[in-house]
Amino acid sequence: MKTVYRLWGLLLFGLGVVVSGEAVERPNIIVVMADDVGYDAVGAYGGESYPTPHLDELAKSGMMGMHCYSMPVCHPTRITFMTGRYPTNVGNPKWGAFPRELEKQTIASLMQHAGYRTVVAGKWQLALLKDDPLQPHRMGFDEYCVFGWHEGPRYHSPMVYENGDVNRSASKQFGPDVYRQYLEKFILADREKPFFAFYSMALCHDVTDDLSKPVPYSPSGEYLTYHEMAVEMDRQIGLLVKFLDQHQLRKNTLLIFTTDNGTAARSCSHFEDGKYVKPPVYSRFRGKRIQGGKGKLDDSGTRVPLIINWPGVVKPGTQSDALVDMSDFYATCAELAGHETPGGLDSHSFVPVFYGRPVSRTWAYAEGRGQYWVRDQRYKLYSNGRFVEVDNALLNKETLLKEPLSKQAHQAFLKLQSARPHPNP
Repeated sequence: MKTVYRLWGLLLFGLGVVVSGEAVERPNIIVVMADDVGYDAVGAYGGESYPTPHLDELAKSGMMGMHCYSMPVCHPTRITFMTGRYPTNVGNPKWGAFPRELEKQTIASLMQHAGYRTVVAGKWQLALLKDDPLQPHRMGFDEYCVFGWHEGPRYHSPMVYENGDVNRSASKQFGPDVYRQYLEKFILADREKPFFAFYSMALCHDVTDDLSKPVPYSPSGEYLTYHEMAVEMDRQIGLLVKFLDQHQLRKNTLLIFTTDNGTAARSCSHFEDGKYVKPPVYSRFRGKRIQGGKGKLDDSGTRVPLIINWPGVVKPGTQSDALVDMSDFYATCAELAGHETPGGLDSHSFVPVFYGRPVSRTWAYAEGRGQYWVRDQRYKLYSNGRFVEVDNALLNKETLLKEPLSKQAHQAFLKLQSARPHPNP
């Protein structure tokens, strides 16, 4: 089967594909996944606390997805992204683990089979790399540059693994620069083949807080505030786009920005008396002050930005109300690469939204702490039977609905009740 995949990839190499009815050249693909950045943190979506001019420009010159949903915390989001399946459908892997039997079935492996070069940079979190330094390679990444999750710092004096070894020289640099620059170097190493890059940003997650000694402070004498991290996240995005422009790569590079869960509720500021001090994170969103909702199953924890930018293909200044969840990147990338999507996935391609067409997904899904929900753009049904109407203007407000339901609400309830996020028994 592996040989068949490689032959298929070679056949498609350098050729165009038919994508949602449109004949296009197979694009380079960069998926940017920021960490702990909710819908409320990006200016283009109504965030008012953090200047994000580069992301706002990508949204202005591309498309904004208005209904993209993650899991409420990072690890299950990454499991879903990598496999195209919900965590409950792959055995709910424990924190920092990945199912060994699925290592050859990841989104990166699929892109390799389709003839793409593959790379991941930034955050990994699917293993302690000191125990398993080759895991990213087994999971389909030709190259990787990631910080040692729960092993060392990620920002100042970072501990960085590159392709199985610790990069000692990186400890003299600023982590976010290291990860982005590695991506850029990888991209330029071979201009003949298309590339798939998973830019799994360290920003805006606060520092590792469970090491024997506290990690280094920033030059200010404290850890980066959430505001400073948000500004830095946007700066790194701007530098990446500038790089693509300088090397005439923008036209045939699809750049997608999303995040792994809502904004952090608290963020480390300093270490004092043997403990990390974590002030709350409040943001202004459309005139309201809200605390970050990471970990919650409401929209403050699971509704995330989705910015799609592909010059000449995606119409500038557009928005899509299509439902997208984290499983859908798998089928989307498969379609763009001209590769058949494997069966048995939870994934639906959202490529049709690039052309203003409807997608096949009619409900989105998220799970956390033993609960889950299924939802459409307006209504949400929890696993405990709680049926609510979501206030799209207030990320943490849901109105409980009871009988008698309106006709529209009743139809939505029946649709969501018939959804099957879990495998049939």
